[in-house]
Amino acid sequence: MAGAVAPMKPVEARTRFLPVGDTAFAVEFGDRIDPGINALVHRAAALLAGAPPDGLVETVPTFRSLLVHYDPLRTSAEALQAFIGTLELEEAAAEAPARTWRIPVLYGGEAGPDLAEVARATGLSESDVIALHAGTLYRVYVQGFLPGFAYLGDLPAALDLPRLTTPRVRVPPGSVAIAQRMTGVYPVESPGGWHLLGNTPLRFFDPAKVPPTLFAPGDGVRFVPVSADEHSAIRADVEQGRFVPNVEGAPA
Repeated sequence: MAGAVAPMKPVEARTRFLPVGDTAFAVEFGDRIDPGINALVHRAAALLAGAPPDGLVETVPTFRSLLVHYDPLRTSAEALQAFIGTLELEEAAAEAPARTWRIPVLYGGEAGPDLAEVARATGLSESDVIALHAGTLYRVYVQGFLPGFAYLGDLPAALDLPRLTTPRVRVPPGSVAIAQRMTGVYPVESPGGWHLLGNTPLRFFDPAKVPPTLFAPGDGVRFVPVSADEHSAIRADVEQGRFVPNVEGAPA
């Protein structure tokens, strides 16, 4: 097969291969949501994208597994699994995100109608909730639910709350929300059951752009508190196409 990566060591013993129909299989790297396991998923996806073996069609990373699509006329599941079993993934868990986005957020008030209730439920002050949420470096685990919606973890344990008992029918675009050990940003108006802490004026999905989503799996994300005036100014810049997102590391 073309595109072999060398030298290589075997992937960790806990890796499992599970069939998914006639042209795909899943590579499971663990049984829980964990940044180290997720790093292995993205490391494997990156290696396969950088030097794809013959017959590989596409890979789709998830929280703890990698879905591998292949062309059965050019390769087999057994051949691809053998190839994946040689990939060097041991250093992935220690790798920092290649790039980290800094996302401006107006917390509380109309922008974050659940901030006060989150503070009450967690026994924290509103300022402590903001400090905890904004003081954490999050990893983009996966994207789903809506185009451009990224599941970001891990939320500090002190902010771990279940989803709302009754979801909202409409959540405004740009709403920054939390549920359990995840946080995320609603890219468009939609129903939603997460707790709304604030709002960002940035756009997270644009089908006219390549890629159409702002984040990519494996990216880092930090939320930066801003004032109402700053939020309005950034929104105006975004609407006029003048705003350049703050990203550290590799260019988007």
